[in-house]
Amino acid sequence: MAKNYKVINRPRLERSQPHVWDVLDLIDTINHHGGRTAFRYFEGKELLSMTYAEFGTMIHECAAAFHAMGLSGERVAVIGDTSPQWICTYIAALAAGCVIVPMDKELDVEETCKFFDMVEARAVVYSKSHNEKFIKPISEEKTGIRYFIPVTPAYDNTFDSKVISFAEVLACGRERIEREGYEFPPVESRETLAEFLFTSGTTGTSKCVMLCQKNIFSTVNAALDTVLFSSEDVIVSVLPVHHTYELMCILAELTLGMEICINDSLRHVLKNFQLFKPTGLVLVPMFLNTMYKKIWSEAERTHRDTILKAGLATSKTLLSMGIDARRKIFKTVIDSFGGRLDHIICGGARLNPDLIAAFEDFGISIFEGCGITECSPLTSVTPYYNRKYGSVGPAVPSCRIRISEDFCDGQEEERGYREGEIQVKGDNVMLGYYNNPEANEAAFTADGWFRTGDIGYMDKDGFVYITGRMKSVIVLENGKNVFPEEIEEYLVDIETIAECVVVGRKGATGDEVILTAVVYPNYDKLPAGASEDLVYESIHKSINAMNRKLPGFKQVKALEIRPTEFEKTTSKKIKRHLVK
Repeated sequence: MAKNYKVINRPRLERSQPHVWDVLDLIDTINHHGGRTAFRYFEGKELLSMTYAEFGTMIHECAAAFHAMGLSGERVAVIGDTSPQWICTYIAALAAGCVIVPMDKELDVEETCKFFDMVEARAVVYSKSHNEKFIKPISEEKTGIRYFIPVTPAYDNTFDSKVISFAEVLACGRERIEREGYEFPPVESRETLAEFLFTSGTTGTSKCVMLCQKNIFSTVNAALDTVLFSSEDVIVSVLPVHHTYELMCILAELTLGMEICINDSLRHVLKNFQLFKPTGLVLVPMFLNTMYKKIWSEAERTHRDTILKAGLATSKTLLSMGIDARRKIFKTVIDSFGGRLDHIICGGARLNPDLIAAFEDFGISIFEGCGITECSPLTSVTPYYNRKYGSVGPAVPSCRIRISEDFCDGQEEERGYREGEIQVKGDNVMLGYYNNPEANEAAFTADGWFRTGDIGYMDKDGFVYITGRMKSVIVLENGKNVFPEEIEEYLVDIETIAECVVVGRKGATGDEVILTAVVYPNYDKLPAGASEDLVYESIHKSINAMNRKLPGFKQVKALEIRPTEFEKTTSKKIKRHLVK
């Protein structure tokens, strides 16, 4: 299934990045950036900005308040939309000796209460969207929460005497500093519990991951060492901030002194690209797919698709002669993302390498990485100076990776490498799951390696390739293992398919396993008012053509059409366990 891509690398830079070994190092670095712009963000419809010096003061005041409120050593939760206050809460809680608990803002009340109880949260900081509809019912439950801290208070916060606004928290800290002074307590051990994180639960069960500061900052340093970002970059934060991938990137961006612009709504993302003019982005594959489809749908709408195709042919000819004119030829494409977009870090799910090549054709480089919450999350990333499309790169400096062949029994993929489970050991690997000895035992091998549950292989240069997930593997009657993610890469290339999941269905006899594509069609690419039969026949014909590119045992034999999109996590992964 490998393709021969024309790989374009960037020159390797001599870089001396600052390293941060704990939260106090991070705060020192933030203060060092002084008058540089740290954040640009919306409050309502007003666009505001905050310098690094102002952000450093906010962190100091917040940490002093947490100490004065008796929260040092306690668990502090934070939930809601990305904001300087959310990020401040995270850093200040670590600095004050609290255990920080980032929460998924999409959780319902019952699930949130369950998680609060599980970790014995004593305070929760929350955004405006959680004021009345969410936090008020929780405050009326029998929880151990002593403080409810709204970033933007509701007009009526009299429902509970436990409510203290974030502004009042900062005022409390400011008074404490002015009256008595407040110094951040030393980090006695980088291996003490510092953070609780709940896994996204794509398999139906969330677990509570325990991280220490060594875990957190080992991946921040790994990102600084391996990712093509610099202090001059402007980033637009799009992904949910509670997700450890986005959060780790933000901590690295703060370390570098980058300008972080916060997107206020997915509905406004393209508008905000025009406003903030990012040079770089941190995304998941679903966003990249959406962006790429937008490029071509806009070209077709304006009848410029023929010109765009001609530009691609001209650009490739010039590149073969050593002339790189991509950013001039495709200026209109780049302008649609603000005019300065140069590089994108992509992770969180499997990425079709065709998409990397397609964006590279326009002059925008995508660097793929891989991680998992239990590894804080970064495990590998493609070097910007030595890329291999389709690989998530070699292990980052904080860890080692090995391929265990036990699961696949030595099955070879098409390039001749042995497939197996990807396992990790290093400073980034979690302390363990909270109060879950059975899960802990299952998560680690006898010799101490963390079992990621990802299946893949490693080439002779140490580059890792992910082919699927152990939990989604389909075992055929001949003993062959099929990883549906591999086949789905081909299916999403079919323009009439918007989303898909490949599953194994039992045949009539009960012995045969039939590879079945469950598809949500892209109705924009089908004739208006097309009947169900026409939709089915059109997609079925395309799948038959696709099958000719695949080995016999990987060919899709059946098709099911679904009328609605698949349910997804907040990181835009399809919840496979819900596909029946």
